Amino acid sequence: MIAIHDNNSPVLFHFRWIDYCQKNNIPFKLVNCYATDIVHQLKDCTALMWHYHQAEPSDIVMAKSLLFSMEQSGMKVFPDFNTAWHFDDKVGQKYLLEALEIDIVKTWVFYSEKVALEWIAHTTFPKVFKLRGGAGSQNVQLIHSAAQAKKLVDKAFGKGFPAYDGWESIQERYRRWRLGKTDAFDVVKGFVRLVKPPRYASVIGNEMNYLYFQEFIANNDSDIRIVIIDGKAFGIKRMNRKDDFRASGSGFIIYDKDAIDERFVKVSFEYQKKLKAQCIAYDYVLDENNQPLLIEISYGFANAGYDDCPGYWDEQLVWHEGKFNPYGWMVDLILKN
Repeated sequence: MIAIHDNNSPVLFHFRWIDYCQKNNIPFKLVNCYATDIVHQLKDCTALMWHYHQAEPSDIVMAKSLLFSMEQSGMKVFPDFNTAWHFDDKVGQKYLLEALEIDIVKTWVFYSEKVALEWIAHTTFPKVFKLRGGAGSQNVQLIHSAAQAKKLVDKAFGKGFPAYDGWESIQERYRRWRLGKTDAFDVVKGFVRLVKPPRYASVIGNEMNYLYFQEFIANNDSDIRIVIIDGKAFGIKRMNRKDDFRASGSGFIIYDKDAIDERFVKVSFEYQKKLKAQCIAYDYVLDENNQPLLIEISYGFANAGYDDCPGYWDEQLVWHEGKFNPYGWMVDLILKN
């Protein structure tokens, strides 16, 4: 029997898993992973599936601890350790992807104010600054000069950066409202959060004592996201925001198969074997030589953004036209011996 953590959020995977299990007569039960007796609740189960979220306070505190503990006990879990230890951790991803000799955008991380300032004095700009966590282009800035970068050094090795940027959030909510992608209440909510930030920001605390930069790869008007699950791949092309270099979270999505160079699919399958992961979304741009460069990875994604994908590739890069259910693939993967 599969245990599925019950959650009310429509953007998470759980209700898709439940629907798949119901339609295919797969035994499952809903559990509350926050319960103090959750380990006892799982005694009659062979697997645990939980799409935990980087902005849910309780998930931040304990999701990985529970999942990886159950995995170590011999239970199958989704996501497992190889899939999720680096989730919402760009610093961890830097070391992992470099260690596996994966072609990533050049990345620097500094833990010393002195070393960071020395690097700034000799590098070129612009550079992309990021915090280790955040989705949908949150906590991402283009730094145009050494003077800007030095201000970041002062903040990183001083009071630090809040995990939630209230003004950035308002600007993004307003942008989405103007495009008709959200309502006015969402914009008002952003102003409320200036005074009362979301609780997850307090749980995480200020990001400090490190600086993370990536090389800025010019002349990209979009990025490519490829998702690999159990030997199958699907993808989208995400266009940049207007007058912006950021594509993630823009809401401008192209689903046409011909908009995705199959080189992105091919390397994603190769990387998946190195990572030994169940499910990974790979984000790419093209370098100055027109070669795919990986930006970052994630096991989770907002499910509605992929419902219009017209088909998928298998490991032989054969295209399968038509609707498909990647959330069912996740369940089937857990059921494999």
